[in-house]
Amino acid sequence: MDMKVKDRSVVVLAASKGLGKATAEAYAQEGASVVIASRSREELEQTAAEIRQKTGSRVEAVPCDVNDLESIRALMAKSAELHDGIDVLITNAGGPPPGTFDSITDEQWQQSFQQVLLSVTRLVREALPWMRKAEAGRIVMIASSSVKQPIDGLILSNTFRAGLSGLAKSLSQELSAENILVNIVGPGRIGTDRLKQMDTARAERTGTSVEELQKQAQAEIPAGRYGTPDEFAQAVVFLGSGSNTYITGQTLLVDGGLVKAF
Repeated sequence: MDMKVKDRSVVVLAASKGLGKATAEAYAQEGASVVIASRSREELEQTAAEIRQKTGSRVEAVPCDVNDLESIRALMAKSAELHDGIDVLITNAGGPPPGTFDSITDEQWQQSFQQVLLSVTRLVREALPWMRKAEAGRIVMIASSSVKQPIDGLILSNTFRAGLSGLAKSLSQELSAENILVNIVGPGRIGTDRLKQMDTARAERTGTSVEELQKQAQAEIPAGRYGTPDEFAQAVVFLGSGSNTYITGQTLLVDGGLVKAF
């Protein structure tokens, strides 16, 4: 299937590793011109070189701290300069720290709001003029399965990822007539380094081996296994592509059937 993203300008956040990296590589495989962003310049440059070698596509690395407005503005301006505009925006950010309501401080609430929710509003604001100029655009927000079903011990993620759902739905209503489509893709248990770290921490807390814990966790998934970053990325690329012409304001979970909520 032709995703109709060849030579389109795509910006992917938190793309030095994990789901962001897989998404950037999937776009590059389709011939898109990609800008990848994260805080670490060294990791970004390595990732960009790796994806260029694999795909032969244009991939540029632009450092960005999503907690800083001026850094976001600089990223979007540089992306538009490099690739003559911005056609697709993939927002992404690291997950907030775990914890229950009683354990979270005001500072953690403020930081998580800025990192998960405010950063996305700023990124979208900076991308919209370029999408409006092109009379088309695609925005995909990488979130979490907690958008549909809260995850125990992750109250910050549960709160602010759900906020993304309200933002995406509202934007879809405001922007659809301009051919700018906005959707969310939420990962379930995808085999990334972050999931490995979380599994290891849980195993240590419960006195279980990592192998046994992962076996139990995968048994809870109807598909019987963790997903792969590549599987996740394909869903993002479709929703953020020219082949998607009518899907907007939706939240798609890539979770192997784990979440049972409607």
